[in-house]
Amino acid sequence: MPARPFSIRRRILALALALLLGAALVLIIFIRDYADQSANRAFDRLLAASALTIAGAVQVEGENVIVELPFASFGMFSGRDRVFYAVEDPAGAAVTGYADLSAMLPQMREAGPLFTDITYRGELVRVVSVGRLTSSGGDTDWVTIHVAETQNERGALAAEIFGNALIPVVALTLLAIALVWFGIGRMFTPLYQLERELRGRAPDDLSLVHVPVPDEVSHLVGALNGFMARLGSAVERVTGLVAEAAHEVRTPLASLRAQAEIAMEEQDPEALRRRVGRIHQGAVHASQLVSQLLMEATISHRLENGETETSAIGSVIDEVCQRLDPEQAKRLVLECPAALGETRVRGDRVALREMLRNVMDNALVYSSGPVQIGGAVGQGLLRLQVSDRGPGIPDSEKSMVLERFKRGSASGATAGSGLGLSIVKRVAEAHGGALRLHGRAGGGLTVEIELPVVKADGKAEPLRKALAGLAGAFVCLLLINPQQAHAATTRYPAPDNSSAAELTILGVTDTPLFRHFIEGFQRVRPDVTVIYEETDSVPLYERFLAGELDPTPDLLISSASDLQVKLANDGYAMAYQSPWLDQLPPWAHWRDEVFGFTFEPAVIIFNPERISPAEVPRTHLRLAEMLEAEGERFSGQVATYDIALSGVGYLLASQDQVISSNFWRLAAAFGRVNARFSGHSPAILNGVADGSLALGYNVLGSYAFARKAAGAPIEIVVPDDYVLVLTRSMLIPREARFPDLAKAFIDFALSPAGQDIAAGETALGSLMPGSQGDWTSQAISARGLGVIQPIALGPALLVSLDQQRRKRFLDSWGEIVSPQR
Repeated sequence: MPARPFSIRRRILALALALLLGAALVLIIFIRDYADQSANRAFDRLLAASALTIAGAVQVEGENVIVELPFASFGMFSGRDRVFYAVEDPAGAAVTGYADLSAMLPQMREAGPLFTDITYRGELVRVVSVGRLTSSGGDTDWVTIHVAETQNERGALAAEIFGNALIPVVALTLLAIALVWFGIGRMFTPLYQLERELRGRAPDDLSLVHVPVPDEVSHLVGALNGFMARLGSAVERVTGLVAEAAHEVRTPLASLRAQAEIAMEEQDPEALRRRVGRIHQGAVHASQLVSQLLMEATISHRLENGETETSAIGSVIDEVCQRLDPEQAKRLVLECPAALGETRVRGDRVALREMLRNVMDNALVYSSGPVQIGGAVGQGLLRLQVSDRGPGIPDSEKSMVLERFKRGSASGATAGSGLGLSIVKRVAEAHGGALRLHGRAGGGLTVEIELPVVKADGKAEPLRKALAGLAGAFVCLLLINPQQAHAATTRYPAPDNSSAAELTILGVTDTPLFRHFIEGFQRVRPDVTVIYEETDSVPLYERFLAGELDPTPDLLISSASDLQVKLANDGYAMAYQSPWLDQLPPWAHWRDEVFGFTFEPAVIIFNPERISPAEVPRTHLRLAEMLEAEGERFSGQVATYDIALSGVGYLLASQDQVISSNFWRLAAAFGRVNARFSGHSPAILNGVADGSLALGYNVLGSYAFARKAAGAPIEIVVPDDYVLVLTRSMLIPREARFPDLAKAFIDFALSPAGQDIAAGETALGSLMPGSQGDWTSQAISARGLGVIQPIALGPALLVSLDQQRRKRFLDSWGEIVSPQR
């Protein structure tokens, strides 16, 4: 039963009205929710700013927590809401504010902020709680700050946003309905014009449709034009084939008929036998001609449809040989090297087979001796040669015999259709190749077919891998000497021997360590060549800002995350929504532009022959006391970062100052013992390992763990009061040449495979939960008793990079520690 006709106009109108009304309802619900969320976000930021302002005023003197409430603490609030606050010390005792408010809320054991809604003094209030980590004497603990605000202003702001947004939604919905009502009729006008154009055409008119139509209908017209073009081509091809077949077959058929009529009246048996022989010869010629015509039609159809597959040329040659008469096949002499037989070409296998069959068949028919098949592969091309000792083709006729139904003068009485070489030429050119005819020394003809191959010869791969290994070993030898320049560039060719994709990384991680990430990435993306340049954190930042990096790297990787955040904050970074962001700790990424991928504590290292286990300082205060008490013993025997030269050193020192009230005491102790200062962790590790240094401070745990695992005579202390943890961060510059490759590398570094490398022999530490290895974040945290304090990626890191603040900090540091540079 045929389907009932329906009106597209009415259906579109009904659907449009339903969608508009449904969309309006959904939009109203969304606006209401958005208004509430917007009001909450705005006031939550004010709450957090107030609490953080108070937290910045917290000081510890002896065992007492002192807070001098800043004037600006509540200056950002409206006078229409009530504000309550409370500060409690690590023991939970109220320091100032509303003691009953703190009694209702838990103490903080992290920085926060943490938001909650509670009923306080008869009203619903929004509370923000933040923690401030403080260190005094040998103790480190959290001071808790609570700030609460009633929610009258929040409700008023949400209602105002909702009311202002609701009016245009209603107005736009009504306007849209009117536009749909009056405009839907005009939408079908181009279809009516197209219908009139097609109805008015003659049956044999397959020309393109040129009726102007809107974009929405242009795809339909384009498809119709494409169909008519294909139909026209098919009709033209069939018409040409019929015409040519009628012309070429008419003569042999007429000859056959004449010979048969004469044979019917022939009385002489011998003469009759000769007539039958001529009839057979004519039938063979006609059969060959019809077969070639049909094969040409088949190949034309397959080439037009673009049917392709990848085939080894050796297997195609074998298939042709198997289809030949056994006596003819014995005359073939295959001189193809193994590499040629394994070479793969992309195209239509049937067309390629018939191309080779025509060449071999011509060589066997026009010669009586052996036919040689050989060739070579080079520069991405396959050159196949078929040589015979036949009459050959004069140079003046070589271009002519490549045309349809054209035969050379040397063909003589040999049966043929004149289609073979034209088919060969068409197939070769359709596959991006060429056909050439060469005279052969000593007589004969060589037919050369040139075809592009799928990929380059892979025999050079073992040599390439060996050279890459030697290069990596050479770089490792250079890095053993700390006096060698830190800037070094290493190229890691694509494992599949391609060179189209090239990822450039500028980083501060030692090349032998980072090589594990590159090799892991290339296992996932074997088509990518990686160029890795190792440098230091401050030069990386300064060279990038100065525009000295040519070309611009696709990825920047640095342990000085404050400098990375500064680049992102100043607009140099490209945002990327990695699928692994949901699993990454919030403190380890910022604005979808800076991504951390390691977990590296700042540790104390010492030489066990210079410091006994009993006297090892396990807190920052104990280290300062030991250096103060034994200044002569440790004179020139202690090392830490030169924070004026090292980006990561400055980052760690600035964070130490924020947390520890003993920071400047420790800095003064460094000055008393004439501490040594270096720009790199490896240099400090080398000194402690060879005994020229007794102790190193704030060394990156990743380097220390890896060096100790390699057998270095050092011991590692993860402090028992607090532990600063930084993460190496990745950033894609806006001017990166291949940002998609950089995004793929970020995804790999954050994936389980990349995190397993961080938790494995690199000892850089993994961030993601569930990583496999000895150096997961959980395993590293368990090595000490102190509070783990990650250095969070975010705008807070920009404070220490302020020019005046940095200058004052470095001036104070220089006056106290007097570094020997």
